[in-house]
Amino acid sequence: MNTADRASVARRNVQPPRAQASLGAGVVVTDEAGRVLLGLHRSGVWELPGGQVEPGESVEDAAVRELAEETALVADAADVEVIGLILDSVTSTLMTRLTAATVVRAFRGVPAVAEPDKIERWEWTEPDRLPEALFLPSAQVLRMWRPELGLPDGPYHRYAMGRLPVSPSGPGRA
Repeated sequence: MNTADRASVARRNVQPPRAQASLGAGVVVTDEAGRVLLGLHRSGVWELPGGQVEPGESVEDAAVRELAEETALVADAADVEVIGLILDSVTSTLMTRLTAATVVRAFRGVPAVAEPDKIERWEWTEPDRLPEALFLPSAQVLRMWRPELGLPDGPYHRYAMGRLPVSPSGPGRA
């Protein structure tokens, strides 16, 4: 390889590609009675806690952060399970939404409205009594969690995750 070729390789991919997708985490959290936590958005639809995964953040860390930011509930990333991915090109024609469906297995605290400009209130809801006015990406996360729920289907692509063995030093480490 000549010097010009090496210089070309060194400059390759230094800028991020044009954004074509948005990665978020939808968070299913249940109480001891098995009810799921839903927030009434100021727009009138119900939704799960969740939001975008920030650069350098794991999906589990994003789920924990979003849960705390939105509900004041505290969880540990080790108590978050990614149960699937949902690829959605329905809710936006400009961007593909990729949502990691997550379940929080343990948390501390009592739900509180931490973002009153977005959420009016949080309620524990029986899974078989979900409101009709449900944010579609939240409905898809709930459908990934409990496929038997009578939730709307759509042209979404769902990818269920299997549990992988984790080495003592953590995932992906030798």
